[in-house]
Amino acid sequence: MILPKVRDPRFITVRRGGTLTDSDHHLLALWAASCAEHVLYCFESERPGDPRPRRAIEHARAWVRGEVKMTQAHAAGARAMAAARDLRGAARYAAYAAGQAAGVAHVAAHELGAAAYAIKAAAAGAPEEGEAARRLECQWQRDQLPEAIRELVLDDQRLRNGICWSVFGR
Repeated sequence: MILPKVRDPRFITVRRGGTLTDSDHHLLALWAASCAEHVLYCFESERPGDPRPRRAIEHARAWVRGEVKMTQAHAAGARAMAAARDLRGAARYAAYAAGQAAGVAHVAAHELGAAAYAIKAAAAGAPEEGEAARRLECQWQRDQLPEAIRELVLDDQRLRNGICWSVFGR
């Protein structure tokens, strides 16, 4: 489980009683999509004919542009997660990352799920590097963070690291 039991109001939109603005919600979705796309090769190298994870990432970005509804992005995310069912290792984690990225349209806090699964994919895809691969992917993700959401995401990583397999550092 990568979502906390008590939802952080910083990841709930203003319309729903939280403090998250639409612009920051969009930035979270774009960042999550970038994290998932960065490791998508792990899935596509194993299942080159399965477009579901890539489509989920595309739907996350299309939602930000207003081209698809939240429900469409969410459904695309569920299809990406289904693509992972019979897989193991890096390919599975990469599909999960894509599913989580599309899920940000529905629940902003899925942004950390996309990042955590991407880190797990990177580490599983380079078993000889292990911890170094995890650290490199984590740093790459942090380098991609827009300034407007940087502190929010870094604080979220600190708070939820324990339920995200400690991939964000120890």
